[in-house]
Amino acid sequence: MPHFFIGSSEVKDKEICIKDGENYRHIARSLRARVGEKLLLIDENQIQYETEITNITNSEIICEVKNSYKSHRDLEFDLYLAQSPLRSDAQLSIMEKSTELGVRAVYPVMTDNCAVKRDVAEKKVEKWRKVMFEASKQCERAKIPTCYGIDSLENILKLEFDRIIVFGERSTEQSLKEYLGKNGIKKGERILVVIGPEGGFSKREFDMFKEKHLPVISLGDLILKADTAVTVALGDIIYEYQG
Repeated sequence: MPHFFIGSSEVKDKEICIKDGENYRHIARSLRARVGEKLLLIDENQIQYETEITNITNSEIICEVKNSYKSHRDLEFDLYLAQSPLRSDAQLSIMEKSTELGVRAVYPVMTDNCAVKRDVAEKKVEKWRKVMFEASKQCERAKIPTCYGIDSLENILKLEFDRIIVFGERSTEQSLKEYLGKNGIKKGERILVVIGPEGGFSKREFDMFKEKHLPVISLGDLILKADTAVTVALGDIIYEYQG
């Protein structure tokens, strides 16, 4: 069932009037929706509406609400990602997969071995946001995650989180399973996951993690590409919490 974001002001009793231009064009023109077809809509209060189209005019789409409920497409803790931008399709994949895996926000950070120059990365941010928006619709997320502007790793590590977990393929202290076995995730906790570039973190950055007493966690003996490491790290954290 197609999924679209709406404003609660568009909901009147058992009827929803979609006037937003982008939604209208997508539904009426791209999808060529017809009266009687079903739409899944969600508002800023995370209320999900199962609807059926009753009328389509030249400027709006009228839907009858068949069912409504609080969305459950969310994690029980707040997961954030700080990640060194990659080139091309690999970065787009990270934005898509991190959205699917429930992150609240992505912080693109410049690292010592980052393969993308800062000015180039800054021009990509808006595209990454669009990818996250579309991915949110595809996987029926209640909240669209935020993609922040480019920043330094040092600045991001100064932000307030309940804990920060660094993943590195070398100089690691323990596995994720060992770490979470001793430090279980609590409901509502704010966790920042930090993952470096293809070339890995520099000695200076590892020294910074050590100085800040941040755990450096291993994803196993295999050496993973950075975009694969993001998916595995986020997925493993969710699995360990739910397990």
